[in-house]
Amino acid sequence: MKGERGFTLLEMLVALAVFSLAALALVRLQGVTLRTAADLDSKALGQIVARNLMVDVQSDPVPPSVGDEAGDVENGGRRWHWSRTVKPTDDQRLLQVDLTVDGQPGASPVVLSFIRVVE
Repeated sequence: MKGERGFTLLEMLVALAVFSLAALALVRLQGVTLRTAADLDSKALGQIVARNLMVDVQSDPVPPSVGDEAGDVENGGRRWHWSRTVKPTDDQRLLQVDLTVDGQPGASPVVLSFIRVVE
């Protein structure tokens, strides 16, 4: 009929295609957001673990020995692997301590460097 107005089948298919592309983009964005939030949570907890290990090194009356050391620690319901490298500085009264804490596989490690006074 001449007087009827509406959308053609082709227009409806194009509209559905555009809508489905937008919906897919939103689903992918949500997946990226969830992974990023989980990585940030892991990184924040890893920083807490690294700072706790730093406080242990700073408050120990005996300075750490020069070289590499590694171990595991339980914190926040997770097991964290840490590695520590201690090296002398130009000033013999100071040691540089580089601490790396790994949480879960795939997450970026936390790296913390600080100076320890040799008493």
